[in-house]
Amino acid sequence: MSPPHRTTLGLDASTQSLSAVLLNADTGETLWTRSLAYRDDPRLNGYGFEHDTLIIPPREAGEAEQPPRMFIAALDAILSDLQASGQDIAAIAAINTSGQQHGHVYLNAEADKAFKKLREGGEVDTPLVRRLSDVFAYGGAPIWKTANTEKEAADIRTRVGGKAAIIERTGSDMPLRFSIAAHRKIAQRYPDAYAATRHILQISSLIPAVLAGDCAIPIDFGSGCGTGAMNYRSRVWDVTVLDAAARDLPGGPGGLAAKLPPIAHPLAAVGRIARYFQEKFGFSADCKIIAGSGDNPQSKVLAVGDLLSLGTSFVYMIATPDGKVDATGTANAMYDALGRPFNFGCRTNGALTWDRLRKLHGLGAKDYAACDAALASTPSGSRLRFWHPDSESFPIIAANPEVVRLDDGAADFANDYAAVVDSSLGLVYRYGMKIGGCSADDAPVSVCGGPSTSREIMQRIAAIWNRPAIQAGQAGAALGAAVAAAVALVPEAQAAERDAVAEKLRAALYVNCAVVQPDPERVRRYHAPGAFLDQLESAFEKLRA
Repeated sequence: MSPPHRTTLGLDASTQSLSAVLLNADTGETLWTRSLAYRDDPRLNGYGFEHDTLIIPPREAGEAEQPPRMFIAALDAILSDLQASGQDIAAIAAINTSGQQHGHVYLNAEADKAFKKLREGGEVDTPLVRRLSDVFAYGGAPIWKTANTEKEAADIRTRVGGKAAIIERTGSDMPLRFSIAAHRKIAQRYPDAYAATRHILQISSLIPAVLAGDCAIPIDFGSGCGTGAMNYRSRVWDVTVLDAAARDLPGGPGGLAAKLPPIAHPLAAVGRIARYFQEKFGFSADCKIIAGSGDNPQSKVLAVGDLLSLGTSFVYMIATPDGKVDATGTANAMYDALGRPFNFGCRTNGALTWDRLRKLHGLGAKDYAACDAALASTPSGSRLRFWHPDSESFPIIAANPEVVRLDDGAADFANDYAAVVDSSLGLVYRYGMKIGGCSADDAPVSVCGGPSTSREIMQRIAAIWNRPAIQAGQAGAALGAAVAAAVALVPEAQAAERDAVAEKLRAALYVNCAVVQPDPERVRRYHAPGAFLDQLESAFEKLRA
């Protein structure tokens, strides 16, 4: 008999759900997928987040935190579902994790002991969240929507030497959502919690830490970029940035540095699965835990060139093989989960805003048929409207709680939805083209995330980008994590073989993907001089002025 195929498991802890993809590491066949919505799965209720926003009720404007115990409960639940599916868990050779970029947790001194007990096994009937219930020094996990750190980000930027200096060091202009600004905020606002913190982990590292039973595992340098504290070129914690963030905090920069994990390559194996998971779910003792990365780096694994990810936020990722940073500060420099450099712009008001627009008009959050009907009945680029219910980071603008309507059409759902789709995608494209080092070419743009399943939306994307648009599927970061896990099974010294495995798996995954060609008439409506995109940028600049 031939040996069984090896499989890899990719996990993605996003803002809205924990998703899993089980992949045949040799053929690229997807064997099993699952997504647990935090607000819909009864096993994940009761952790204190608001049903509509998915965050803990904020204590001040701009605060955005999720309950960290929810991620642990979701991990236990999804592994239980995997076990119940009948898949061969013992054949899983590696697990790789994606986590929402910039989100992080604060662990206390109890964490070392509690995580170590997972390595020792036993107590498999005790829910995982109960075993780890007392490991958090702070009750919230600040996430990517954090917008109450303007002063802290400005303090760090100024102390480093200004915009140009901070971009040169970190590849980004210290956005409010980046973790280092949140560390400073919490240290000043909740000094007892900061003093009790022993380990700061990104959400992308929390799940690998739990799976390996080791809360001191490394962070990958892709997620390191999203903290704002890593030197982009040397890939180590930047001592100047740490000094700027913590010189006046208890313990100083050295105290902050001691709370941060070491930095590793995103494909590094950081341990093997803890005995608790072997005994409870049937994993092999040889199952490797890969360092993991953020959701943007893991999604980028699936694309050779540019990638548009239509998730809770919209992220436009532009390949930059030369590793250039965007000196204008429009974009953020990062590395994907294979270690390749890219620049990206992150739009806060993404798919979750489209959900909220449906509810605003009395429709169900998942009434996608009404959405497609709205797009089909409203010509591309025929309505000019904006909606930023949350402060926007790309391009930057303050929140406007009401829909801003700049055309004479009816204030109904069809017009509002089509207009907001056009304006949000149009702004991502228009300001994406301003990113330093970006070149507009005719290479296809890959599109992933739930909205990519809509033919109407894909037609608009193809026309706005004036390039073929490849429907790369909904799995996104979880699938990218599973692919990267398969690549990580190849020894580090065999770089060419790693590249070949990544390309083989991408080819297998894309073989049946739909490719939408740009329609000339739609392109004209968007791109002709004085047409929609010109009107959009002009109106947007007036709005934010």
